[in-house]
Amino acid sequence: MMNLFLIGYRCSGKTTVGKSIAKNLGWAFIDADAILVDACEKSIKDIIATDGWEYFRRIERSTLKRICAANRQVVATGGGVVLEAANIEAMKTSGRIVWLVATAATIRKRMRSDQNSEDFRPALTQKGTLAEIELLLAERSPYYERASEFLIDTDGIPVPEIAHRILQKLNWANADKLR
Repeated sequence: MMNLFLIGYRCSGKTTVGKSIAKNLGWAFIDADAILVDACEKSIKDIIATDGWEYFRRIERSTLKRICAANRQVVATGGGVVLEAANIEAMKTSGRIVWLVATAATIRKRMRSDQNSEDFRPALTQKGTLAEIELLLAERSPYYERASEFLIDTDGIPVPEIAHRILQKLNWANADKLR
């Protein structure tokens, strides 16, 4: 069983980079949050507002388990998927894990330009955007680090170059086609 899981904070590039890698490998691209939202027929923001974080994390865990049962996929995970050890174990058993990193300023800029970000994703704290991002990056970085084989910086680097670097580090075929 071989899949590639991209982890990292929201708007770190998981979906964009994941689509590029999947296309070049000839694999399926999976957006774990999109599958969860389709199954629940409501946004993550609405799921959390009506059912709470515990329920959301339970649905996220079961969605990931279904995703891990398939093969040859590049998976963009939800930003908090690494908060549960069972999720990390499922991903490690089913494939390889790469952490995409961006600065808080870059993430905030990307969130502001992402039309769906506010409707689709809830605020995670009461601190406001940049302070929230900085706080959560600090809290989650140890989880991302423990879960991943390596990290790739996405700040100011073109998507094809990021994809190339990931495939090169994984020592997978097609890395040279991405440049």
